[in-house]
Amino acid sequence: MSGEGGTVESVVVTKTVRLLAPFVLTFGLFTTFHGTSSVGGGFQGGVVVASVVVTFAFAFGVGQTDAWLRSSRLRWLAVAGVYLVLLVAMGTLAVGGAVLEVTAVPLEKGAVYAVELVELGIATTVAATIVVLFFRLAAGSGAAADRQRRKP
Repeated sequence: MSGEGGTVESVVVTKTVRLLAPFVLTFGLFTTFHGTSSVGGGFQGGVVVASVVVTFAFAFGVGQTDAWLRSSRLRWLAVAGVYLVLLVAMGTLAVGGAVLEVTAVPLEKGAVYAVELVELGIATTVAATIVVLFFRLAAGSGAAADRQRRKP
């Protein structure tokens, strides 16, 4: 949690977040890539990955985390995920299949790789979108609080 001026209040919280973040991130990636064979998928994995960033923002401060990630990069990441899905969709057309007909990919495990690329694209877009929305909401709530304090 951050106090006034961006100082960190709790060493326990920051150490715990730093310790757990790699495991949560790994679980998010696992969830993303195992969506075809078990519970999960791109949307669920993207939400878990985004939760890592939101947790960092709560531990180290929203402003500091936003400055570290830069919202413009996140917007490009969200767009890149959409383009990855479109690339796979159009790639299946190029090899003679229908849109997203991953079984038309002429590699031994082409369908599996194509589905994993789609899941990665979805996870990237979902994670980046959630994080951008979180930072927008956090910035808006800060502005509203400032306006409330200035009222006579």
